[in-house]
Amino acid sequence: MDRVSEAINRQRRRFLGAAACAAAAQLGMIGSSAAQTGETKAGRLFPVGPDTSTSLGTLKQIDAGLLRVGYAEAGRPDGQPVILLHGWPYDIHTYVDVAPVLASKGYRVILPYLRGYGTTRFLSTETVRNGQQAVIAVDAIALMDALQIDRAIIGGCDWGARTANIVAALWPERCEGLVSVSGYLIGSREANKMPLPPKAELAWWYQYYFATERGRAGYETNRREFAKLIWQIASPKWAFDDATFDRSATALDNPDHVEIVIHNYRWRLGLAEGEQKYEELEERLAQAPVITVPTITLEGDANGAPHPDPGAYARKFAGRYEHRLIQGGIGHNLPQEAPQAFAQAVIDVAT
Repeated sequence: MDRVSEAINRQRRRFLGAAACAAAAQLGMIGSSAAQTGETKAGRLFPVGPDTSTSLGTLKQIDAGLLRVGYAEAGRPDGQPVILLHGWPYDIHTYVDVAPVLASKGYRVILPYLRGYGTTRFLSTETVRNGQQAVIAVDAIALMDALQIDRAIIGGCDWGARTANIVAALWPERCEGLVSVSGYLIGSREANKMPLPPKAELAWWYQYYFATERGRAGYETNRREFAKLIWQIASPKWAFDDATFDRSATALDNPDHVEIVIHNYRWRLGLAEGEQKYEELEERLAQAPVITVPTITLEGDANGAPHPDPGAYARKFAGRYEHRLIQGGIGHNLPQEAPQAFAQAVIDVAT
């Protein structure tokens, strides 16, 4: 066991007793949707509640593709690899309570900062600060290559879920299994041209804000206040404290963060171009490829962020598949709000 996992486990044990009662109540509320009937196996996990850990230990750095990736690692070096990807405006602390659970079960858990977050940096100042969907998945494959990981379980939430979907769809030989919050999130710019009903468009207010130079300047100036507002809207019943938010908000201070975020949302609307070298990948993604690897999708019952209905994407998963609705006021940042449910999904998809 390495120093990172030792630190995480010490922290987890310290808080375990206080968290047990609340977490046990939440365990009893985990259910399975009609995508696959049957009882989930959450009872196999020892209780752990949200926000019981406060540190992911000493970060590591590795050159991978276009980036010097900052990441946390926990568990046995020879354990089955699990790569967990965060979203916007979150960071690797999305998995601060998931990582020690999986490490205790023998997995090797890797939590990388995406491009534009935390300690991840571009190797060259000349590299385009590109946020299109395909390139973030290319980053994930480059990280696996740098770490000499042939196959891994890939999990994610928000941008991380979309990236995990893309890895599973385009490189299934590298993906042992998939755990995806909010299901199938692969998109296309052509599909994004279609208008939504007004209520649905309202939920994407920040996307339209970012389409303007006023929005770019506003996010640059107020990125922490902006992120906290998104957390509150996306998880209306999550009573996170300032310390929890501040641990993640430091990742937004990355010098490339605003450029990556603005490009991502403008690219989606066709207002910014991607790079030609990723066009073939985007063409394949625009066809909404079916995912064939074993998959568990998760949704919180109080997700305030835009997300598809599970019935709309069930047929996009052609392999062994299950959808789970996680109840108890769980919002968009599901792995941090219901870590035991997410960790159990990783364990179950692996078996």
